[in-house]
Amino acid sequence: MISEGRIDEAVKRLFAGIEFQAQPADLYDPLRYMIEIGGKRLRPRLCLTTYGIYADELTPEVLEPAAGLEVFHTFTLIHDDIMDRSPLRRGHDTVWKKWSEDTAILSGDVMCIDSYKRIAKVPKAVLGEALDLFSKTAAEVCDGQQLDMDFEKRDNVGMAEYMEMIGLKTGVLLACSAQMGALIAGADKASQEAIYEYGYYLGLAFQVADDYLDAYGDEKVFGKPIGGDILNCKKSWLTVKAAEKGAVGLTEALNDTTLPPAEKIARVKAIYDSVDIVSEAKKAISDLSTRAVFKGTDAAMGAEGHEALKQFAHSLVGRTM
Repeated sequence: MISEGRIDEAVKRLFAGIEFQAQPADLYDPLRYMIEIGGKRLRPRLCLTTYGIYADELTPEVLEPAAGLEVFHTFTLIHDDIMDRSPLRRGHDTVWKKWSEDTAILSGDVMCIDSYKRIAKVPKAVLGEALDLFSKTAAEVCDGQQLDMDFEKRDNVGMAEYMEMIGLKTGVLLACSAQMGALIAGADKASQEAIYEYGYYLGLAFQVADDYLDAYGDEKVFGKPIGGDILNCKKSWLTVKAAEKGAVGLTEALNDTTLPPAEKIARVKAIYDSVDIVSEAKKAISDLSTRAVFKGTDAAMGAEGHEALKQFAHSLVGRTM
């Protein structure tokens, strides 16, 4: 088994040395910029964690695909920021703000292509399975993003619909990352499926936590302006749950275009507070994280492996519970 310390060091080296072609600079500089401004590297870390439960050495056949998962995730962020009109990402200007929308679209496209090149570095014996898993996931992420945008046009979204959307937008990529590591390491099919489910429910917990932090987090820690979901009228977990609990005036406050941004955020948060949304969100995050860990126990691995999955889950959402 590969220790968390070795994985952390490998991830640091991997992204410190990641390369993209030099020219045209206006196409590839945004890729370098997005990698340089960092991130939690959750998807490659999860891939290497599940791989490390079944293997003892980190080789390019897993490191390159792990990098590909992060490159793909970063591509989605570049395009999401355009659609959400977000000015900041991880405390820095978003690509469309720093360059232009056209550049951000094209740079995102080439980043997506690059991710496939890296995923294709898996061992030849599992190449077909890896590409099928990744392609299915990539399409599902787009499905989730479209649902997210569709929901912005509606006054009412049910919790079941919301959970389906975040399962596609966020859950499936973490699930793919988890299964990819196990697949490359040679885990049996049943264990791969259990690890996929672990990653999926962990992704749900992570997205609910992200929605919570968008309204109640610290901007310096969160890396982007607080209240962005409120200003964009996004159907976050908080909004859906508050409506489900009969919060008074929520739709009117979200749709009020006359309010200054700070006042609108404060008003919506006051409505959230009236139905104790903070406690509700923390319970949901805890329940989903617990379910993820439970799903992981169905995978064939020793106690040390199950503990690694538990610790990864805690590191991901523990700060919000």
